[in-house]
Amino acid sequence: MKEIKQFIENNNDRILNELFDLLKIKSVSADSNYKNDVKEAAVFLKNNFKEIGCDNIEIIETAGHPIVYAEKIVSKTAPTVLVYGHYDVQPADPIELWDNPPFDPIIKKTKNHPNGAIYARGACDDKGQMFMHLKAFEYMKKFDKLKCNIKFMIEGEEEVGSVNLEKFLIENKNKLANDVILISDTGMIANDIPSITTGLRGLSYVEVEVTGPDRDLHSGLYGGAVANPINILSKMISSLQDENNKITIPGFYDKVSEMTKEERIEVSKIPFSKDNYQSEIGIESTYGEKGYVTNERNSYRPTLDVNGIWGGYTGEGAKTVIPSKAFAKISMRLVPNQKSEKITALFSDHFNKIAPKGVKVKVTPHHGGEGYVTKTDSNEYLAAENAYFESFGCKPIAQRSGGSIPIVPLFEKVLDSKSVLMGFGLDSDAIHSPNEHFGLFNFFKGIETIPLFYKHYYDLWEKNKSD
Repeated sequence: MKEIKQFIENNNDRILNELFDLLKIKSVSADSNYKNDVKEAAVFLKNNFKEIGCDNIEIIETAGHPIVYAEKIVSKTAPTVLVYGHYDVQPADPIELWDNPPFDPIIKKTKNHPNGAIYARGACDDKGQMFMHLKAFEYMKKFDKLKCNIKFMIEGEEEVGSVNLEKFLIENKNKLANDVILISDTGMIANDIPSITTGLRGLSYVEVEVTGPDRDLHSGLYGGAVANPINILSKMISSLQDENNKITIPGFYDKVSEMTKEERIEVSKIPFSKDNYQSEIGIESTYGEKGYVTNERNSYRPTLDVNGIWGGYTGEGAKTVIPSKAFAKISMRLVPNQKSEKITALFSDHFNKIAPKGVKVKVTPHHGGEGYVTKTDSNEYLAAENAYFESFGCKPIAQRSGGSIPIVPLFEKVLDSKSVLMGFGLDSDAIHSPNEHFGLFNFFKGIETIPLFYKHYYDLWEKNKSD
């Protein structure tokens, strides 16, 4: 512990400057205008892997954005850890809501980060958390602490659904062979309450289009006689949830398991202040499915949310039209046993059925993924638990996340590998939102804790091998 703390102290400024250089790159995977920036981020990582002493470093092209691979094999008989992360980021829009330019990182002190936080797009999701692993590796190699083989696979398409990753995994199964996959793309409860993510929700994401007349019409001449696509779309979306905020799509809950008494007891043990939760996001009251508390709704229960809706005239002043079309993007977070393709099909069938005469409906599926639950008695979980305990001085809490990382179940399907999710961000870090940030404490605590995972994982692996 003393050695890693000294390494961080001696290299603090350099490490931050390197991270800042990465954060300045506008690696927005969703927008083709940033294709060259995404490639620039991949080249940055390749160069950094070379500087810290990795071998067999490659930028591997895909049908979309490239994957960066690097490794250090210390022994054919040692366990192998595959580190996954992503260097692509969400679009920064709306830019005007940022307090500083999103790709010009700065450090500011906040209530949750009194020692300072890095403000930039990707600071927490996932450049900052991914970069912790490179610096942890740098420390382990420099001080001869490497007992496990390490492989890095850092992709550039996570924020657009990792659409080319499955093909890459299938074609490179031997290259990626491992004993466990280590990921830092989640969070923890608080800086003094570490937690390990033990479950993720799946995702079904669709775009809907409602078409009425073949052109925009004068709302005075045609109003009241022609279906208005925006009005219709609003009613259709509203009908997708009932008065108890339960989703009304037939068959949606068929595979959803009710929470057990034991699960509800475990959720109740998670430190949670409703007042602080509401205050941090500027709301007066929580809202959701009747019969469940907040920490159950946002992790154990499926959801349906409109992520964007548009149509008609939205410019300055007035333009009295009945629009020809209206659109919405809708995401459904799923729980284990719900299959994303099945839910997408159920949604599409239902949405078409509830459309009234006078409009046409088109449902376009986007990316999706499955939910995931991990065991808490495996070597990888126990190694992570021991690492947090040694670093933070207290046992981490097992907690399901409401987020989705579709590649985690994909890894198990293709590579037959379990994943351990060691996140260091906070829910308040505004990932995917303006003013995304990542605490300096969290960033450096990650660098401090990750080498301890390798130490404990190797020890457990050796113990099991001798048993």
